[in-house]
Amino acid sequence: MRATVIHAPHDIRVEEVPDPRVERPGDAVVRVVRACICGSDLWAYRGESARKPGQRIGHEFLGVVEETGSEVTGLRAGDLVVAPFMWSDGTCDYCVEGLNTSCVHGGFWGSIGEHGQSDGGQGEAVRVPYADGTLVKLPADALSDDRLLTALLSLSDVLGTGHHAAVGAGVRPGSTVAVVGDGAVGLCGVMAARRLGAERIIALGRHQARTDIARLFGATDVVAARGDEAVAAVRELTGGQGAHAVIEAVGTEQSMRTAVGVTRDGGAIGYVGVPHGSGTGLDLGEMFDRNIALRGGVAPVRAYIPELLPGVLDGTLDPSPVFDLAVGLDGVPGGYRAMDDRTALKVLVRP
Repeated sequence: MRATVIHAPHDIRVEEVPDPRVERPGDAVVRVVRACICGSDLWAYRGESARKPGQRIGHEFLGVVEETGSEVTGLRAGDLVVAPFMWSDGTCDYCVEGLNTSCVHGGFWGSIGEHGQSDGGQGEAVRVPYADGTLVKLPADALSDDRLLTALLSLSDVLGTGHHAAVGAGVRPGSTVAVVGDGAVGLCGVMAARRLGAERIIALGRHQARTDIARLFGATDVVAARGDEAVAAVRELTGGQGAHAVIEAVGTEQSMRTAVGVTRDGGAIGYVGVPHGSGTGLDLGEMFDRNIALRGGVAPVRAYIPELLPGVLDGTLDPSPVFDLAVGLDGVPGGYRAMDDRTALKVLVRP
């Protein structure tokens, strides 16, 4: 089959790789129907997170089950399924508690571990370990609805990650929420905050195409500034107090400082931006004095899919506008360049 591999910074290729096959009784092989490029993939693309030459890449996909192992009971060939960005067994203590990202048997797509190279999502097919615990079955008729398929793909990562940030930030009915970051996760955080009943949602972003989507998703205000200027603007909008709940969806020192600066005393920050850079930007003394809570981390999206899926199916949650460029598998290298150049927000891949 053909799949996306990374050889070096800015060197993404689509190459022939071995076809996936059932290797263990709990495996399934899924033919990929939709995949995408994540903002976090760009850190490998830019050389800011380590990858081995020839390593697979991509961690968001949905597709059709082609084959299952002898111990798979909840799925069969022909089922349409979505895969979270990590596989998990669904039965360990962490999975039972809803923290599938800490599963004792879990792993990331495209990783290299004790059992060798796992398949990445940006390819024609994927071997899925622990298929019963990992995959979520979708209605078969979604295959004929391109918009719905695209929206369902967001359950693999960005919609659940935005929801995780909103939950971590403690968004409640009537809350004022600030969202730091205008990427796909930040925009889905806006949508999640609206779903959880926020009264006011302030989106921080400087790219009008993105802030237009934020308004579509429920943002009531936009602050087109960064750093101290952004903090001052949010403070002015909130009568000097700041936001009850803040979603941090970038992961840089500056974004975290901004998040702290726009948080109301007694408020909380839900952070899901993958940390990168030399520090955190956190002043624990300030956070202590102002009673600011910090919650978040790697989003256990598998635990959130059953909660979010009905809204996607009935159209009350439609994250599909975050995908603003679509490519075939051969177009994946160009898709990385477009996202790196910020000429695309999030690239949809149709293998």
